[in-house]
Amino acid sequence: MTKESLLLSVGSIVFRVTDIDRQEEFWVSALDYKRQHATDDFVLLCPRAGGGPNLSLDMVHSQRVLPPRIHLDLYADDQDAEVARLAGLGAREVHWPGRPADADYIIMEDPEGNRFCVIEAGVYSRRRLYT
Repeated sequence: MTKESLLLSVGSIVFRVTDIDRQEEFWVSALDYKRQHATDDFVLLCPRAGGGPNLSLDMVHSQRVLPPRIHLDLYADDQDAEVARLAGLGAREVHWPGRPADADYIIMEDPEGNRFCVIEAGVYSRRRLYT
């Protein structure tokens, strides 16, 4: 299947949130995204530069389930620096006893508990992610 024949693409990843303003502030700073559209209970964020999926914040109540069925993997060239930066923005590291000692990821959660992993980019190429 060629790229031209694809019928679907990931347009947006949606997080259910309670404090939409705080979550927008966190994710705009965390990902260098910008607001593309907003209403009282919905915000669509998009990459400020380059490609990648949008992130939508939606104020629809939902139960928090652990472990979550879905999470983001965020690739970092300097994992330690990004983990520290994200913690400074309000994220928390999540310790999981099942994490292998040689894991290339650190589990974190945003200020409302939405999980994501910070992956040491290493052998992963950003060029392969959105081309």
